[in-house]
Amino acid sequence: MNEQELCQKRLMDLSKQANRKGIVLFSDFLNLSELNIYHRIEQSLETKTEIYGGVPCAERQIIAFIPDALFYEWDYPIAALKIVAAYPKFAEKLGHRDILGAIMKLGIDRCKLGDIIVGEESSYLLCAESVADYFIDHLDRIRHTVVKLERVSCAEPAVCHNLEEREGIVTSNRIDAILACVYRLSRSKSLEMIRSEKVFINGAEMLNPSYICKENDVISVRGFGRFVFQGEYGTTNKGRLKIKYQVYTD
Repeated sequence: MNEQELCQKRLMDLSKQANRKGIVLFSDFLNLSELNIYHRIEQSLETKTEIYGGVPCAERQIIAFIPDALFYEWDYPIAALKIVAAYPKFAEKLGHRDILGAIMKLGIDRCKLGDIIVGEESSYLLCAESVADYFIDHLDRIRHTVVKLERVSCAEPAVCHNLEEREGIVTSNRIDAILACVYRLSRSKSLEMIRSEKVFINGAEMLNPSYICKENDVISVRGFGRFVFQGEYGTTNKGRLKIKYQVYTD
């Protein structure tokens, strides 16, 4: 059984267990490929489902399997940890890769980690509630910078995504045209990315180059990053579309 089949079986089993026990069960944090498997089998699951990563538009997300007969309130087992330099005067500029590298050295499985949001003064780690205290106790250095961690509300990192507003001009709202505009590529190169299974829209793999992008679609491209398509705001004299989008820069 390959990894995709194992992931599908795991999700199906969680849905069956939640339905049988009458309780909400949760997956680990899933990456884009795993979320795509979820989207493919969503209609065949025994329970309702919801996905969330702790902040809006999170790339790594947890699935909640919700049985019909549910009589209690529940919340996602996600913790938000704020990472700050213990001695700001001597701190280095730390990036996403630095933080992830330090975390992985602690031996925690990647499936327990959500998004890492890098800010100017502080950064944030979204993780499974079960490992939050371990990180607080053991993550004390990133590269040469001494750091300290504290729990915060998920509302705090939610407003710290580094989003850069940009505009562009396209012939249509097709995904291949949008990708070519956002990443300054030829149309043929954007088609190649789609055919190479590198493009995901709202967590689902997109193989259709003629898909029409909708307002607030979150588009992820492996090796390039993520952006939010915000829609059109007018046309040029030649009838081309003016678009707005937000690029994640952290």
